[in-house]
Amino acid sequence: MVVASAPQPLAAAQASGPCLVRLPSSPVSIHIGGAPGDVAERVLLPGDPLRAEWIAQNYLDDVTCYTRTRNMLGFTGSYGGRRISVQGTGMGQPSLGIYVHELVTGFGAQTLIRVGSCGALVPKVAIRDVVIAMSACTDSSMNQLRFEGVDFAPTADFGLLRACVEQAERAGISFHVGPIAAWDSFYSDRPELLKRLSEYGVLAVEMETAELYTVAAKHGVRALTVCTASDSLVTGEKTSAEERERTFSAMVELALATSAQV
Repeated sequence: MVVASAPQPLAAAQASGPCLVRLPSSPVSIHIGGAPGDVAERVLLPGDPLRAEWIAQNYLDDVTCYTRTRNMLGFTGSYGGRRISVQGTGMGQPSLGIYVHELVTGFGAQTLIRVGSCGALVPKVAIRDVVIAMSACTDSSMNQLRFEGVDFAPTADFGLLRACVEQAERAGISFHVGPIAAWDSFYSDRPELLKRLSEYGVLAVEMETAELYTVAAKHGVRALTVCTASDSLVTGEKTSAEERERTFSAMVELALATSAQV
């Protein structure tokens, strides 16, 4: 890692090799190597840190890289006149929960929009369609432990949800709004459970949103998940790893437009 005396523009970081970061004198986070003020109040949350880099390179102006701790890259720049950050979170609810907690409690993040991939569970969701998650059911035990058996219902912030739907309608993209499943296991031994959820209108499956909505509710901040269907459990179609990392532009543009509006 190259250490600079101050945050550097992304173009400078690319010219000289690795992502340049400034080491904070008083760290405010265990897993995010930024200093107070490095992270914007509005944060996009891709699971893949390389997707975070791709978003920063292609959509943000005046970009700085504020962390590469554990190679989980984070960037801050501007979009539509708003200061916006993009922070990788890794895969799964435990990993996302760490980053969201530290973004909110350590850096003051107030609006969190996950941008990720999902697997379609119903025929009407086609490959590359956008899914806007109204709520998230889950097989995770995280909320069972939190609420001692009470079935807490993790839901999106309504203002963000409404703004995102309005943006999607104006953009004319193919999108769906409804519940999704946040599953702990990528390779599940119980695929019939997902099929049963699809019969009850659950649109897609991913691995993070129930925890995102729960942590946001705890801290009184806004959260939303906007996903692209990278594969279909109905038809067997799927996209490549490179496509998942570097494409899905409609989802990213929708999330950025939403975050810049609210």
